Amino acid sequence: MLIENATGIFTGLPGAAMRTSGAIRIRDGVIVEIGALQAQPGERRLDASGCVVYPGLISTHHHLFQSVMKGVRSGINLPLAGWLRSVPYTFWSKIDEEALAVAARIALSEMLLSGTTTVADHHYLFSDSFRFDPAQVIFEVARSLGMRLVFCRGGATKGRHFDTDEFVPMPIEKLDHMLKSVEACAQRFHDTSPGSLSQVVLAPTTPTWSIDPGELKEAIAAARRMKLRLHSHLSESSEYVDFCLSVHGKRPVEWLAEHDWLGPDVWFAHLVHLDSNEVQILASTGTGMAHCPQSNCRLGSGVAPADAMARLGGAVSLGVDGAASNEAADMISEMHSCWHTHRAVKGADAVTAEDVVHWATAGGARVLGLPQIGTLAPGQQADIAIFNLNQPRHFGMHDPLIAPVTCAGSASVRYLLIGGRIVVENNAIPGLDIERLRSDAARVVAQLAA
Repeated sequence: MLIENATGIFTGLPGAAMRTSGAIRIRDGVIVEIGALQAQPGERRLDASGCVVYPGLISTHHHLFQSVMKGVRSGINLPLAGWLRSVPYTFWSKIDEEALAVAARIALSEMLLSGTTTVADHHYLFSDSFRFDPAQVIFEVARSLGMRLVFCRGGATKGRHFDTDEFVPMPIEKLDHMLKSVEACAQRFHDTSPGSLSQVVLAPTTPTWSIDPGELKEAIAAARRMKLRLHSHLSESSEYVDFCLSVHGKRPVEWLAEHDWLGPDVWFAHLVHLDSNEVQILASTGTGMAHCPQSNCRLGSGVAPADAMARLGGAVSLGVDGAASNEAADMISEMHSCWHTHRAVKGADAVTAEDVVHWATAGGARVLGLPQIGTLAPGQQADIAIFNLNQPRHFGMHDPLIAPVTCAGSASVRYLLIGGRIVVENNAIPGLDIERLRSDAARVVAQLAA
């Protein structure tokens, strides 16, 4: 396969290497050449005229099940704690196998149509009342769409209590059960081959409230013994900081450092409320950030110091978070919001469009420990997004390469490739019945609302 005639290419690499031009040759799902290339006999040619080419985008934090909980009126204007109580904690027990499958298909379709090739799903609903395996349901949907999925197996060993008992408590389990379940999940789905479409991660919901402090070292040791990465939420709101200071006498990152929960095999979602010392600790240990600006703005949580961490060489990536706190849970919207938000708060030169693309591609690959994706270079997996600049918002651009980030709006994807396979063509997912998905979504939402 040969991708040719593109207006320009963003490689995902830092500095001047970010921009290149020419054609991209693919063999057996891998990029073999980039540059001034001529088509060879029998080679399929993808015409990228009027398009720009990016690495496939990577979202490092999502909650797929929440895609049937968008715009819940009782939680739309609440901050994090109230929103948790009013939306996911209210509806979680109503999510059956069909609702989960429909939600996952909505979410992953939305991501594919925004040029996203890899999604890390932080799924934390595992209950004895379920008569289905959430991991199997989600992996089956991802496989049917051809998407790379990093399944972050969450859960809690203790519950978080709010100021009302009007909802079914979130499920909890003993640590031993959680670890055995993660190991069984990894044995079924964790694939470390270069072209892998499935990975498994240990991901307790939050170290602050959902796991006993005495279990933290055991949990991370188990993950490392199983050669799995670790993911969780941290410092999303000021409550995290206040709680840790009052109970443990330390800020969250400093406290977790004492429990071995830092390192290049660990990444946290949000990390909004950090002080300069915590930023330095995260950067120096290689601990990753899944920056979720739209959700953080939607819940009024604040703006994470992603730019400061990146300047120190830290591992920064982007994630859309769950659609229940980000009704535009796609990576084009996320990149545009990221670009705007930092500049609004910190100045016009705080974050460039190139920074945002780097975080959404190479940064995501670094955080997930998947060096074979995230950049366009010979030897890399052919995860490639070809964005069509055919809408009026793109007209008049002096620098077309940054248009997908700066012009916002719904993406126009001419082709999306994952491992050289075409999974989106002319803004459509082959084999996906959009009308049926819309009908399924409406039925599930009606059932939840009832």
